[in-house]
Order: sequence, then structure tokens, then C-alpha cells
Amino acid sequence: MSATVAPPESVTWRVHIDRSMWIGGVRSLMLQALHPMAMWGVWQNSDFQEDPLGRLQRTADFVGMATFGSHEEIDELAAKVRGIHRSLRILNHDTGKKEPLDQPELLRWVHCAEVYSYLEITRRSGLPLTDAMADRYLEEQRHTATYVGLHAEDVPGSVAEMEDYFASMRPHLRVTDEAAATVKFLMWPTMPDNLKFLTPGKPGYFPFGALCYYSLPDWARQMYGALPEIPQPAVTAALRSFRTALSTVPERLHDYAFMKPTRDMLERARHRLAAEGYDVSRGLYGLRDPRRWPVTSTK
Repeated sequence: MSATVAPPESVTWRVHIDRSMWIGGVRSLMLQALHPMAMWGVWQNSDFQEDPLGRLQRTADFVGMATFGSHEEIDELAAKVRGIHRSLRILNHDTGKKEPLDQPELLRWVHCAEVYSYLEITRRSGLPLTDAMADRYLEEQRHTATYVGLHAEDVPGSVAEMEDYFASMRPHLRVTDEAAATVKFLMWPTMPDNLKFLTPGKPGYFPFGALCYYSLPDWARQMYGALPEIPQPAVTAALRSFRTALSTVPERLHDYAFMKPTRDMLERARHRLAAEGYDVSRGLYGLRDPRRWPVTSTK
């Protein structure tokens, strides 16, 4: 199946261009870690223990490419991801047996924890989305699920379906030693190479990591018990403040949070969209404004 580029008119664009996605990304890793096999898959097949923020960057790069890349770039990325998944195995500590990583159940869990975190966090942080738009986002993300080897119908396509899915999964989740360590890493991480210059300010990262943790669903925080509880209205206020603050960062500066191949892809996306008639004078972030779409464009 050929990849679909998300246009600025899509709900996917509106969600994925939002700066609160950084909170959603870390929150999704914390949520994903509650599935033992998914957690062991990451733990055994990556350098997550040494570089948890690097994995967040790689996830951000994948989401960025899947949203803003060209058809050819997305097809190439999807084929690469599926190939990697096919080649990897997981040692199931419960059975002592090795199992394939690309099991639909595991891919579905990772997809759902990721996209629902993005949706919930951006809405809670102040992104104005109607209930119909929220459902539309999850429907659009069904195609993204095909990039990792799932079928579109394998994943929930509405908020109600997603809530039912998480309710059905809760009996299968638990806090393994690796999951507990993951939450600690994500609140006090090792900085990846391209962010080493931020190391002196690492103590200032903890409030960000803690905010990601406090944004988890109540049931997930109760399972982890990593931090004392605080009033959730205060968490919502902090999420909105974070989004407001990060939204003031110039796009070119914000791009440095991504690895260079992704920065190059974003620059190509600007040129491609300009050629299609979009006004990119305020960057990709500015295309949230329909007045910057071509006259022939439709919502």
C-alpha cells in the first residue's frame, strides 16, 4: 500500500505539528512500557537503557517523516521499519522462549499507546479539537499503522473504540523491573549526542519528565507509583503553560530537536508545499492557519 502524505488540512497535521507532542511522546513511552512483551522488546533490541531520549528522538523522526515526508520518503521508511521488525526477536521472561517482535498484538499496543497519547495530550494542553476531529485523527492514523505492518482495520478508529481497547488491555499490563527503570530514565535521562549541550541544565529537565508522568491515565500512575500524587487540574495548567511557552520558539530553532535527516526532510517539505501553493512564510507551524492554504484547498 502506498503511503499517504498528511496535508495541512488533516487533523493529523494539526496534532503532529503541535509543540505539546514532546510531552505526548514521552508519555507514550511510559505507557507502552506497561506491556511486558513490548517493554522487553525495546529493552533487548535497542540502546534504550543508555539513551532513552534518543529513542524519543527516533520516534519523533518517524512521526515527522510519516506526517510531513513525501510519498517516496514515507514508503522507504515504512519498508525499513517493517524489515527491522521482522528481523528481531524477544525473549519472553514468562515462558523462557524467544518470540517474533512483529506480533500484531505488540504492534497494535505500541501504535495505540502512541497515537492516543498524542491526541489526549494535545487536547489537554489546549489544542482546540472537537470530538468529531478527535475521531477523525484516529481514523487517519489507521493508515499510519500500515507502515509498521498492521492492517488499517487492526487498530481503533475512534475515541470510543480506543477507550474500549485500553479497557480490554489493562488486565494484561504490569510493572516489570524494566518498566520501572524506564520511568526513572525518562524523568532523569542521558542526553543524546545532538543535545549534549543541554547537559549542564539537566536538573531542569526533571519537571518536564515529571509532567509527562503526571499526564498518564490515573490507572497507569497507580500501577507505577513512582511519584506522589498531585491535583490533576495543576497538571492540566502545567501542560497548557508548556505548550504556550514552546509555541513561541522559532521553527528553525525548534527543528534542532530532531536529527539532521529529519531537519532536511522538513526543509524539503517546506519547498514542496510552497510549490503546491501553500504560504510557508511562517513555516510548517504557520500552516495551522487555513488562510495560508491554497485557494482551491478544502478542509
